This record gives sequence, structure tokens and C-alpha cells, in this order.
Amino acid sequence: MTRPDIDPELRALLADLPLMSQLDPEVLAHLRQLPPTPVDTLLEGRAVDRREVTVAGPDGVPIPLSIFSPAGTDRGTAAPCVYWIHGGGMVMGDRLSNIDIPLEWLDLFQAVVVTVDYRLAPEATGTTLVEDCYQGLLWVAAHADELGVDPTRIVVAGASAGGGLAAGLTLLARDRGGPAIAAQVLICPMLDHRYRTTSSRQYATGPGVWTGEMNQFGWRAVLGDLADADVPGYVSPAVADDLSGLPTTYIDAGTAEVFRDEDVEYASRIWAAGGQAELHVWAGGFHGFDALYPAARVSAAARRTRTDWLGRILSPAPDTAVSALSSV
Repeated sequence: MTRPDIDPELRALLADLPLMSQLDPEVLAHLRQLPPTPVDTLLEGRAVDRREVTVAGPDGVPIPLSIFSPAGTDRGTAAPCVYWIHGGGMVMGDRLSNIDIPLEWLDLFQAVVVTVDYRLAPEATGTTLVEDCYQGLLWVAAHADELGVDPTRIVVAGASAGGGLAAGLTLLARDRGGPAIAAQVLICPMLDHRYRTTSSRQYATGPGVWTGEMNQFGWRAVLGDLADADVPGYVSPAVADDLSGLPTTYIDAGTAEVFRDEDVEYASRIWAAGGQAELHVWAGGFHGFDALYPAARVSAAARRTRTDWLGRILSPAPDTAVSALSSV
């Protein structure tokens, strides 16, 4: 199929990266042996306090959380919180994957960042992954005072599979009556297991870091023996019947990636349900482009735009009408 090309600057950078177009159990086992994210390098020069806690999953299995808080700040006012869910196709990665993204928000907004290590497929299947994320969110809300967090300003965010889990978690929290989520940030989210969109077929194979064939492997791993008709929206949010009552949402993707069309459709369905969503589709962006090459021009624009939006949510401008009246 013909398909949108990758941005020239990104294409040149991608040419130096060893890529794969397929994923299987043997390759997955190798990828899981790679060194973890070097978070200490990211923390150098930052005034950040780090704390590790473990919460019990719904079946009693321990779920690790990492908490990053601005150090040496006046805690006279409660801080916003970013609850970060990592990517990796739901089959790999850890809670420190792409942590540079929410750490930027810690710097800019003095936000407390909490990141969750949910269990991975295929060892865990079905709703186990999103339930793990939910237990972590419950802990954050219950310990808001201890964390110095404003419980009315908890933002759920994630990239790729983490974006899909963030969407599923937000649906779960809505249906269970909390915790309250102020906003959700879905970065190139993995939302639909059905492999039915044009973009999923356009990018069935490379170039890129996540192809349609790899995506099918990830979904098969997490769905296990679930029949298509039995897949819940908490796992594959695109199949959720009702997208009303969701918090304000930010969604972005690239034109040259497998998730493009399902992400656009999800934003459209939020609007149709009366909700608020901001959607950005970056010309020439492949999956995860701004995480892999943050200095590229289109990546910098994507990250800046996302951060500007979050700033408006976390620090809204004063009501101009009230300001005008007070100056009379």
C-alpha cells in the first residue's frame, strides 16, 4: 500500500538504527535481557527526591512504584501529580522507560511523578495489567497528603502501550467512581486490538520501531484465550461502548505509524460523546519518534506542544472576565 513517508530528518536518523519488523518469543526474551533505563543519568543535575514503594495488586502480587518529587521546594501548596504508565507493547519495558518525558514536567510544573511497574504479557493477560495500574493509582490518591499531591490535579499519562493502558485506566476509574483524574495524556496510544484500520495495514511492516506485525504479537500476548467479542474496553479502549464522562484528553501520533487512525478515531468518539480532546497528528512522525529522537525538529515541536497543553491544564490562566472586573 502507498503510505505517508517519514519526515526526512527522522528518516536520516532512523537509517542508523538497527530495526526489526517482527517479534516472537525468542526475540522478546532477548529484548528483556537488555540493560534497564539508566535513570541515574537522567537525574543528574536535577533536584529530585526518589522513593520506592510497593503496593499489593488485586491478587496480592506486589506492584513496584517509583516516586520522583522536586527536592527543596516549599510544600505550602500541594503539587500536581503525573501518574506515568510505560510503553513496550504490553510485553516489555519497565516503569523507568521514557521517564525523561514526565521528568520534564516535574521540572516545569513542580509535579510529583509516580510511575508503575505493571505485570507484562504473556505471563499476565486480560485485565491484569490495567488492574495493576489501577491499584497504583488508588495508592497515590490515598496517600496524596503524604506525597504533597493535590488529589484534584492527578494526570494519567503514558506512551504507546502505556497510552492504551492510561486510556483503559481512565475508563476503569470512571466506572468505579474514582479516583478522580484531572486529565489524560495519551502519547501514540495502543488502543485497538482489531487490526482493522488503514494505518495498521499501511505499516504492517517497517520502516519504524513498531510495526503492525509486532503489534499483533503484543495483542495476542495480552489477550490470551479471550475471544474477540469478549475483549473489554479496559484492555482495548477502542471497543468501549461509552466514552462519555472522561477527563480532558490529549492525544498525539504521527502520520507514518500504525496507531494513527485508531488514535484519530478515539479523539473523534470523545468529541461525539460531548467530551474535550486535543488531537495532534505530526506529519512524517513514525511510532515513538519524539521519544527516540527528541532533538529532531518535528519531535521538539511535538513535545513542546504537549507540554504547553499540560501547562494550561495544571496552571490555568485566571478568568479574564474576573480580572477585568477587579481592575475597574
